[in-house]
Amino acid sequence: MKIIKTSVLLIVVLYLTGCASKYRTIQPGGLNYISTNEVGGISLQYRYDLLDKKYEKKEEKNGVKLVAVKITNNSDRDIMFGKDVALEYENGNGVYIMENEKVFKTLKQSPASYLWYLLLTPLNLYTSKPGPNGLPVETSSTPIGLVLGPGIAGGNMIVAGSANKKLKTELLEYNISGTVIKKGETKYGLIGIRTDTYDALKLKIQ
Repeated sequence: MKIIKTSVLLIVVLYLTGCASKYRTIQPGGLNYISTNEVGGISLQYRYDLLDKKYEKKEEKNGVKLVAVKITNNSDRDIMFGKDVALEYENGNGVYIMENEKVFKTLKQSPASYLWYLLLTPLNLYTSKPGPNGLPVETSSTPIGLVLGPGIAGGNMIVAGSANKKLKTELLEYNISGTVIKKGETKYGLIGIRTDTYDALKLKIQ
């Protein structure tokens, strides 16, 4: 009975939490961009579908899309993204660009959620052998949960924390809002937008 109970507990915990995901750096400067448009000598190239695993699920759950953008300024003046040029959808509706910190808080993993694995701490491994009447008789028990629970919890928390740090670093590095793009210059960015779809984007000169 103890074996059955602990096995069920293990299955439930694994189902509720799963494993932490590593963060695969995006590096917008090295991406192949498919979607592009140009207005007033300023070109926009962009790409959706950047995240995977836990981070992709966070996107879907929270109605957020992380988008990589490449903006090349071939006009005759310097421009500032967010002031002189902005993003809008092909149908003319404005694009709601989230603040950098809000994007991070929305997409990050929760290391504390892996504390559920500590419920495995009481788990014991039982061994038995046939008794005189043919029924199994318990011969020993090993408290594997003392290692398994804290080990899995700690390992997943470390992975999640490290992945979140990489995500935050890259969001800060490619924060293009308020960035000046000089004549003849190209800038790359990562932006979070509030949407459940993959609608086409274009530049709007303001």
